[in-house]
This record gives sequence, C-alpha cells and structure tokens, in this order.
Amino acid sequence: MQLQRISATPIQNGLTEISDEEAAALARTTVNLFNAWKLTDAQSCILLGGLSPRTWARWKEGNAGRIPRDLKMRMAHLMGIHKGLRHLFKDPARGYDWIKTPNAAFGGKSALDIMLGGELSDLAVMREWLDAERSAW
Repeated sequence: MQLQRISATPIQNGLTEISDEEAAALARTTVNLFNAWKLTDAQSCILLGGLSPRTWARWKEGNAGRIPRDLKMRMAHLMGIHKGLRHLFKDPARGYDWIKTPNAAFGGKSALDIMLGGELSDLAVMREWLDAERSAW
C-alpha cells in the first residue's frame, strides 16, 4: 500500500480548527498510515490518546463518529510526521520502516518508542524533530 503525499496539514494552512469532514478524512488516512507502519491495535490506540479498542475497530470499519479536538490534533501531528518522512525518504517503504528503527538521535529508541509515550507532546516533538531534519537539508 502506498499513501498519498500530503502537501499541508490543516494546521499548516493556518486553520486553527479542523472541521468534522476533515477529521473524518484524517481518521481514514490514519487507519491507512498505521497499516503502512504495521502497528498493532494496541499501539494504534496509544498513539490516538488511549482510544478504546472498540472505537479503533469502528475506525477500521470506516466509522469514526464524532472526533474530539485533542484527537484531531493528534491526527494532524501524525500527518505532519508522515509528510516529514515522505520528504526525507523518497522511497515510502524506507520511511515506514524508519518509524520502528532504533535511532542514536533518540538514545537508541525508535521514533515509535518516543511516540508511544502516549502524550500529545510526544507526537509534537517527533514532528518538530522531522521538520528540523528536513530544513537542515
């Protein structure tokens, strides 16, 4: 599976609020992204802020329902991380694999290990790190 390139997330476009329609699209894309990253259901639920396994199962069936603001922000950061990886790695598979690869920059942990801290700030830190790496080129 190959995910589409993301040109900009709603936050980067200067929008401060993600609409319900955008959130539904983000939910579908997040399911596809997590499949590409080969995440377990438990890992997926943690990255989504402690989403229940039952709710995650509904997301995978295409029924995300109403999405709270915090979850919208998490997904926006995840899309920013995906975008950063697509810029750093021309081969999408390398970017997908990088998520789980131990990295000296993270003290031997992988990006996924960092993000699995479960806090919104863990996603923000990874997104900022990737943005900084990309701008250093």
